[in-house]
Amino acid sequence: MQVYEAPLRDMKFVLHELHTDDGFGNLEALEEFTPDLVDAILEEAAKVAQEVLLPLNRSGDIEGCTLENGVVRTPKGFKEAYDLFREGGWCALASDPEWGGQGLPEQVNKMTEEMICSANLSFSLYPGLTHGGTTAIEGYASDELKQFYLPKMVSGEWSGTMCLTEPHCGTDLGMLRTKAVPQGDGSCKISGAKIFISAGEHDLTENIIHLVLARLPDAPEGVKGISLFLVPKYLPKDDGTPGPANGVSVAAIEHKMGLKASATCQLNFDESTGWLVGTPNKGMEAMFKMMNTERVSVGVQGLGVGEAAYQSAVWYAKERLQGRSLSGVKNPAGPADPIIVHPDVRRMLMTMRAYNEGCRAISGWVSRALDAEKFSTDPEVKQRAEDFIALMTPVVKALFTDLGFESANLSVQCYGGHGYIAESGVEQYARDARIAMIYEGTNGIQALDLVGRKLPAHMGRNLRSFFHPVSEFIAAHKEDANLGKMFEALEKAFGALQLSTATIAQNGMADPEEAAAAATDYLRLIGLVAMGYCFAKAALIAQGKLAEGTEEAGFYKAKLTTARFFFDRILPQATAAFLAIKSGKASMMEMETEAF
Repeated sequence: MQVYEAPLRDMKFVLHELHTDDGFGNLEALEEFTPDLVDAILEEAAKVAQEVLLPLNRSGDIEGCTLENGVVRTPKGFKEAYDLFREGGWCALASDPEWGGQGLPEQVNKMTEEMICSANLSFSLYPGLTHGGTTAIEGYASDELKQFYLPKMVSGEWSGTMCLTEPHCGTDLGMLRTKAVPQGDGSCKISGAKIFISAGEHDLTENIIHLVLARLPDAPEGVKGISLFLVPKYLPKDDGTPGPANGVSVAAIEHKMGLKASATCQLNFDESTGWLVGTPNKGMEAMFKMMNTERVSVGVQGLGVGEAAYQSAVWYAKERLQGRSLSGVKNPAGPADPIIVHPDVRRMLMTMRAYNEGCRAISGWVSRALDAEKFSTDPEVKQRAEDFIALMTPVVKALFTDLGFESANLSVQCYGGHGYIAESGVEQYARDARIAMIYEGTNGIQALDLVGRKLPAHMGRNLRSFFHPVSEFIAAHKEDANLGKMFEALEKAFGALQLSTATIAQNGMADPEEAAAAATDYLRLIGLVAMGYCFAKAALIAQGKLAEGTEEAGFYKAKLTTARFFFDRILPQATAAFLAIKSGKASMMEMETEAF
């Protein structure tokens, strides 16, 4: 059974208690968003997620999207839900007020995104892609394009997509063939085929604005010859209403493993009119602005599915009667005890819970950096925030989606045979979560980005934004009488991370394959240390609150218990990652290709 209640108390803990000492300071531009106002917004978002979107999740999966006469129809109820969502201002939550947005902190936006993804991941992609598109347009488009397109995209009246890959090139975008031919009026004619386009065609908005990668005549080969273009589905009239069709057609809907209520399309552009966004042949720079925004959001997708999977598993574990507790009967009135009494079921539930709380804590930390990068008036703080975001973006995308998929699988396992049956609803979580490890750059590519670009950038400056606060925190608290074992474990994991960093830096300079071979383990290692840092901070806060005699003792005791489980059962993975990194590439690369 799909069960979801927004984890508002933990979200408020992350927003108001956990990261107040993150070094990014109070941001004057966001002072109007008081804790009471933020809490009220989150509570309203929870109602939308639980009452409007969750009931459409399984029915949308069963019905899916359909293509009829070139038009994609979303499942029953999606159009009405989207209209309510748009009219409620949820599309414009974190967008710039200049374009009609509400200008809320990214910290609040990411918590809202998590709720939407938990309730209905397919639905989340429609407004989510639009927000990413507005980021690229705002950062690189001409003032004329901004003025005309951003207000309707920010409001949700028009939606957006990102059209990158083509059937023959996959991730290697330097091979793309879509052409852009300049016209005398400053526009271009775009011709080519794109695949895997999320929200590429649907019936939720009156227009769809495609951001399309294409090549101008005589452009250099490879990625250095790619430009970015804004191509509307319908050419708007001067008054902003949709005009004639613009040569954009749907060749097919992709038949996917999951996300069946999200229209993933194959699109053809047949001399479609488009306008350059940014500089000629510099399209990847503009597209990466959108992609990096989306990569953090995709990480939140993994967290969202993980939370829904966990809650559904908890519900089942409390309801399902099977076997007797090894420590004595717990349900004498029934024929068996609920399966939550069994240690292995507890292992699975606690693992999911720790993953979710750890990822939510990191999400809050990165979101504070996003706000500091945008709003801080201190150049040093802005730089540190920018460095931290650069380092953590691939970690958030890959770690959160890896763990979200693992949680979905654990939920299926908790249900046993019933989890494998569609009627339970939890097998959908496993199918839906799987794509997040692939799109917006596979998790292997995120790891390569981390070790190949983010670590060496600026002579290692990005790492200092992470290493310094963790090191200072350990030094300040490792003698804590009650939590000393946690800090000892964190210090050892952090030491393994430092040694691994040095190993990659040294070996990778001599042989790039050594760094590449270590990349996935290194990303997991830095993610584990980040989670450990957040859990140690949370444990300190919980310990203090309990000592004060808080009325919320249950919440803080659970936070301490979850932290202990993380340090006992999950953080030891750091040692395995370190040993794998230390072993080098030899056993991975030495086998002859013909022997596979």
